[in-house]
Amino acid sequence: MTAPTINGTRYPQPVDELLPAARKLAHELDALPSRNRLMKRFRIGSEKANDLLARLREERARQDRSDSLHAAMVLRGSLADRPVLVPVDPTPDTTTTDTNPDTPDRPEQTAPDPTPAPPPVAVSPAEQVSTVESPGTKIRPARSRRAVVWPVILLALPAFVAIWGGWVGLGKLTGFGKVNLLPGIGSGWVIDTAITLPIGVETYGAFALYVWLSGRVPARAARFAKWSALGSLAIGALGQVAYHLLIAAGVTSAPWWITTLVACLPVAVLGMGAALAHLMHAND
Repeated sequence: MTAPTINGTRYPQPVDELLPAARKLAHELDALPSRNRLMKRFRIGSEKANDLLARLREERARQDRSDSLHAAMVLRGSLADRPVLVPVDPTPDTTTTDTNPDTPDRPEQTAPDPTPAPPPVAVSPAEQVSTVESPGTKIRPARSRRAVVWPVILLALPAFVAIWGGWVGLGKLTGFGKVNLLPGIGSGWVIDTAITLPIGVETYGAFALYVWLSGRVPARAARFAKWSALGSLAIGALGQVAYHLLIAAGVTSAPWWITTLVACLPVAVLGMGAALAHLMHAND
């Protein structure tokens, strides 16, 4: 297989000598040829093809810049050749002319305008000079200071102590007490179940309130969180009232109906928490 004849010879030629033929090929294709096409057309390696393609791209970019500059100069010249329009005063001419044909021609006289000229309007320096921002300038909104939240901690601490004590005391009156969690396995795993009431009820109420007011959950989840949070806070308030009334009356054991309601609270909290979690991720 013989190499094609380029510039009258079949021997490998440098890139400078192959450049005219590459220009002709680009003109025929009306686009820059690919590297593989140059390698196949001129029987050259990838290194020479890359060099040749880079030179063609440089010439094309130089030609595009020259065309753009020429177009800009032509446009500027066309704008310079446009006639300048002079505004015409629309005020009617009040020139007095002599209608007698026997009188010689006299220069035309214009009656003075009796209307005084308006006084000049003073323009402040701020109105004369206006700063124009660059389109690339990023204007950041002024940051507003957030309200501090540490006072809420001071408000919550005494409320937490009172709520904790009320629920634990009510749990004692309704049969909640120390329970061995791992009977027969570990005799030291003993916990007072009365602490489950403030942890479960009040924690769920606070979390449901946060979910309702956050605005980041679906509508069904927000609606469920709203009513369950209000219900949880109401049950917590009723529990505090029941405990203080029982203690004030000297009762050492709560009535059966109060014991029944308090015993069902952990199960109700578990169900509401699971339902809220499912509703929060219903659209995922």
